[in-house]
Amino acid sequence: MSHTRRKRILVVDDEPLVCESVCMLLTYEGHDVKTAASGEEALTKYTHAEFDVVITDFCMPGMKGDELSRALKERAPSTPVILLTAFPPARPPATIDLVLTKPFFLDTLREGLARVLKAAAA
Repeated sequence: MSHTRRKRILVVDDEPLVCESVCMLLTYEGHDVKTAASGEEALTKYTHAEFDVVITDFCMPGMKGDELSRALKERAPSTPVILLTAFPPARPPATIDLVLTKPFFLDTLREGLARVLKAAAA
């Protein structure tokens, strides 16, 4: 298990395999993980009190990851948003706290998660 205390994480990705894989990795690390298959579904599941961090894909049908991050930050500005993408934007929007490029290693995800949570707590 990671050195970070158990966190409540919402993982958003339209690719079921990616969503399940990230969920499995984070659950293995001891976190409580919920998933959503779209930005719209994520917004219906999201409440500030329920999630400590949101991890979202960038390229999804309908609402893109950057649009989701803007909507989430309007509701809860302090909730960290991590963008997972195979095609990172040249200039990530200010509503994204960290960009991780797919494919990624578990250590990269673990370190990125710890970094955004530490910054949010400061």
